[in-house]
Amino acid sequence: MRKCATLAAGAAVLALAFAGTANAQPKTNMLHQWATGSDAAAIAKLGEMFTAAGGVWEQTAIAGHTANTLAKLRADVVAGNAPPAVQLKGPEIAEWNATGGTANLDELAAEEKWDEVVAPELLPVMKPTGNWVAAPMNIHRINWIWANKSVLDAAGITELPKTWADFNADCEKVIAIGKTCLAHMSADWTDATTFEVVVYGQDIDLFRKAFVEGDIDALRSPGMVKAFEQMRLMVSKYMDPAIAGRDYDTASNMMANGDAAFFIMGDWEIGVLLAAGFKPGEDILCGQAPTDWGQAGFILNSDSVVFFKQKDPDYIEGQKLLASTILSPEFQTIFNQAKGSIPARLDVDLSSGFNPCQQVSQKDLQASIAAGTLVRSMAHNMTVLQKYRGAMMETITEFVNSPDMSPEEAANVMADAVEAQM
Repeated sequence: MRKCATLAAGAAVLALAFAGTANAQPKTNMLHQWATGSDAAAIAKLGEMFTAAGGVWEQTAIAGHTANTLAKLRADVVAGNAPPAVQLKGPEIAEWNATGGTANLDELAAEEKWDEVVAPELLPVMKPTGNWVAAPMNIHRINWIWANKSVLDAAGITELPKTWADFNADCEKVIAIGKTCLAHMSADWTDATTFEVVVYGQDIDLFRKAFVEGDIDALRSPGMVKAFEQMRLMVSKYMDPAIAGRDYDTASNMMANGDAAFFIMGDWEIGVLLAAGFKPGEDILCGQAPTDWGQAGFILNSDSVVFFKQKDPDYIEGQKLLASTILSPEFQTIFNQAKGSIPARLDVDLSSGFNPCQQVSQKDLQASIAAGTLVRSMAHNMTVLQKYRGAMMETITEFVNSPDMSPEEAANVMADAVEAQM
């Protein structure tokens, strides 16, 4: 009932804000890839609020990889029918902004003081050339480690591993009681997620050079070889042999049901756990994935909606209503409670309605900002261009699925693949 009351109150405020617009009927057709599960449930909240505020909501959901959404977007733009709103993030926002086809939201942003409330690390992403063209929906943390408390208790492990040496030692204890240490599924994005968490946790400077700047020497450096060595140990000894054919829910359930001790995955895992009846922060432990440099760390991912220029007044007014809805405290609260992430607005109170893992996430975000350890995610398309990211991810997955591929070979292959795209 509380959520319904908040939804109604937020909708009433937004409806009043847009009651004076000319004769246009705010409408939208949002192109996105949240087609299933907790993602679909979370985006449904946006449609509900948009409709309650007087808008006409339509959506085009493209299941699967980000590349599928981008292919649909390109086809629509070439056909002269750019969608009014699209789920995009990271370097894609800047690329599409460079075409001159994005809408300018500066007037609305000034009225609603977005620059004052949105996390500062997101401003260059949403404003590639200084103008607001996108609205952030959330902040995801990538470098989480999830653990089944009962398995840790059985193995005599009293706390989550703080370093990679701790992690390896804990895995030996888990194996000794006949359990899989690390649940995993081998897909390009899950392999890259785990690997970037390893790189970041071992050497944050290497992460920045290799995965943010795309530096070729960093990609083939001894530090990268060391990261692949850790990944090989994890794949060959701490994961189980069936990872290649596994889906996400099965991997998640391995940890949640106690067949495996740990799962390295972003905080959308919260939504999966809640839907399955588990309590993140209680029977399932959550914490920062191992780091060898002893500070708070945060790998950031953010879902956002980019707006494209429109001629239809209804779609133009719909863009204003949709952007205002997305950045309202009401939506930021409801959406992120459903999705497991935390608000992109720093002024939202997480003390009520958010679970303990989300509260930890917000505290760690602030700590990482203060420590200078906040980075954006390569695996989740927040740093390098897609062509470089794709080359990196392809190599990482090839390594995971090729037992005879050495760490040295993997580092060189990844560097060569990225260099070939330059």
